[in-house]
Amino acid sequence: MNNKIKYFQSIHFKIALVLALILLVTLEIVGAVFVSQLETKNVDSYKKQVQLPTYVNTTLINELSKTNISKANVGISSLLSDVDNKNSTEVEVVDAKNTVRGTNESGNQSQVGQKNLKTNIKNTLINRQSYSGIMSDPSNSRYYTVITPLIKSSNNELVGVVYVRANLDAVYKEINQITLIYVAAALVAILAGLLISIVISRAITKPIDEMKQQTLQIAKGDYSGQVHVYGRDELGQLANAVNNLSVKVEESQESTESERQRLDSVLTNMTDGVIATDRRGKVIIMNDEAANSLETSESESIDKSILDVLDIGDEYTLREIIENPDETIIDRSDNSRDLILHAHFSLIQRESGFVSGLVCVLHDVTEQQKIDNDRKQFVSNVSHELRTPLTSVHSYIEALQDGAWKDSTIAPKFLKVTQDETDRMIRMINDLLTLSRMDSNTQKINKELVNIKELFNYILDRFDMIIKSDDDNKKSSKDYKIIRKFTKLDLWVEVDTDRFTQVIDNLMNNAIKYSPDGGTITCSLYETHNNVILSVKDQGLGIPRSSIPHIFDRFYRVDKARSRAQGGTGLGLAISKEVIQALGGRIWVESTENKGSTFYIALPYEPIEEDLWDEN
Repeated sequence: MNNKIKYFQSIHFKIALVLALILLVTLEIVGAVFVSQLETKNVDSYKKQVQLPTYVNTTLINELSKTNISKANVGISSLLSDVDNKNSTEVEVVDAKNTVRGTNESGNQSQVGQKNLKTNIKNTLINRQSYSGIMSDPSNSRYYTVITPLIKSSNNELVGVVYVRANLDAVYKEINQITLIYVAAALVAILAGLLISIVISRAITKPIDEMKQQTLQIAKGDYSGQVHVYGRDELGQLANAVNNLSVKVEESQESTESERQRLDSVLTNMTDGVIATDRRGKVIIMNDEAANSLETSESESIDKSILDVLDIGDEYTLREIIENPDETIIDRSDNSRDLILHAHFSLIQRESGFVSGLVCVLHDVTEQQKIDNDRKQFVSNVSHELRTPLTSVHSYIEALQDGAWKDSTIAPKFLKVTQDETDRMIRMINDLLTLSRMDSNTQKINKELVNIKELFNYILDRFDMIIKSDDDNKKSSKDYKIIRKFTKLDLWVEVDTDRFTQVIDNLMNNAIKYSPDGGTITCSLYETHNNVILSVKDQGLGIPRSSIPHIFDRFYRVDKARSRAQGGTGLGLAISKEVIQALGGRIWVESTENKGSTFYIALPYEPIEEDLWDEN
């Protein structure tokens, strides 16, 4: 909001301007009427003053009626010279024959006896009507002219006219002087009125300005100020209303802010995602959990349709969701992650029943679905894995019952197969029990600080002895060699020696099983900044790229027939993964089909200074 208002745009200036204009217009109207009336009164008064007395007109009629023109002219001249009329500039007498008989101006005495040349006098002689009017000469002087016909009352005979012309400059000069005085007084009145209007507008606008400042502070969230109440008039009542409004807004804002913080806290700390929309299905609220689950942000999702945000526009319409809010499963899994969401929709309704929006609660059921699938797969795999040896044992026992036990050649073989299948089932059950204890966190992990290089060497020495023993007895059907690539440093790591030995045994047994005759198994040990890295590399058939993500799954076999024939349970790598994770490490595989596989183990490692170790 632009708080800076120019003075000429302010209400302060506008009130002062309105009052000044009202005063100016009033004085102008009064002045116009006053000057007009003054001019009319003065001119009328002046007209009366320039009128010749009645006896003069009577005398002039008598003189013009005489037959002796010379004697009559002398009488007319004597009469005009005796007329006391200071306002008259010119008085002229013309007889009925349009001949000038006399004038009061000494400079115009030569016109006596001459024909009159003034048109107005000729017209009066013709129409016998009086004439009066104001005229101007080339010098812009104004004159009042009166032409009066001289008619004998006895026979109504026109004997002549008397012409009177008076200068009005003195009258208008006086009017102009009075007008100037009035204008000066009006200007003083306007200035005084302007000052008064400024004071009045200031008195009106000051509390308004204070109320404006207070409302701006309220808009900014500052409710500490109060408007000063100058009186009990309407502005005072408005100031009280603004102060009360400030208190009410502050209380309402505090309540709203408290509710908002409570709602934000609830939404932020919810383990489920929450999305709220308006009545058009546009997203207005989204908590962090929902944004993380949908791999978006609240700012990107605001004002977008919830159908687009959840990517369910092909399956549902907004009307269907509003009319039948229900639960649905949304699968957002892709190559980078597995994500299955359980979406529950509910309506936001007013008391009148008007639907003002939707609320969608998203619950991540990926793990639950995975557990359910794993449980189903586990039951299926266990049933399958146990059914095969049990079928074999059952078949051989039936054969023995049918009389095969009497055959000294076949009976021992059948019993040997039965014993091997039984041992295989025992190993499988033991592995299942181990996995079960790890899943339920009841499997004890007894960590101790050991020299991992010596422990790794010790485990590999056992396999070297097996190779040597097989060579001596000539029973080995496969020849292989173990190569060690170890760091020269002694690396001390906290591990459970029994469990770690079990992991290495599994990796070495797999390497031996799947390596070709005469193959080489390369075992490496080195340290990085925070980890100890162990690896077991074989030259076997390798693992197809599609099987690598599942190689540590339970009962998963790349070559099922070969693994089952060699007595594998399909749980060794799964157990190895659980053990390494329990030790705080990580296990993974890199493999190229037909070129062998390399299994890596990374364990957390912190270097120990040998002098301090020796002191301890």
